[in-house]
Amino acid sequence: QVRLVESGGGLVQPGGSLGLSCAASGDTFSTMGWYRQAPGKQRDLVALITRGGNTNYADSVKGRFTISGDNAKNTVYLQMNSLKPEDTAVYFCWALSLWTAIDYWGQGIQVTVSS
Repeated sequence: QVRLVESGGGLVQPGGSLGLSCAASGDTFSTMGWYRQAPGKQRDLVALITRGGNTNYADSVKGRFTISGDNAKNTVYLQMNSLKPEDTAVYFCWALSLWTAIDYWGQGIQVTVSS
C-alpha cells in the first residue's frame, strides 16, 4: 500500500521561510513533487523532481522555492523562502510510480502566509 505523509506546514509571516517534507512508502517513484490548491482555485503544480535530480518549477515560485529529494528515503522536500500571501494554499505531495506509472497523492498540508 502506497502512503505519502506530508509534514512541515503552518503559519508564517510574509517574507518568511517554511520547509515541507513528504515521505513516501510502498513503491519506488520516478518523479515526486508538490502541487497546491488555494480556496476556490484549481490545483496547480509547484515543483517536481525526478530520480535523476531534474527539477521543474512553476514560474510563480522560481527563485524562491527549492525542491530536493532523497531516493534512498523516498522523500521529497520543498524549501520555501520569501513567502508571499498568495502562496497560501493546501500543499499536496505527488508521486509517480516507477513501475506502474500510477500516481499518488498525499492528503495535503496547510501553508498560510499572513501577518
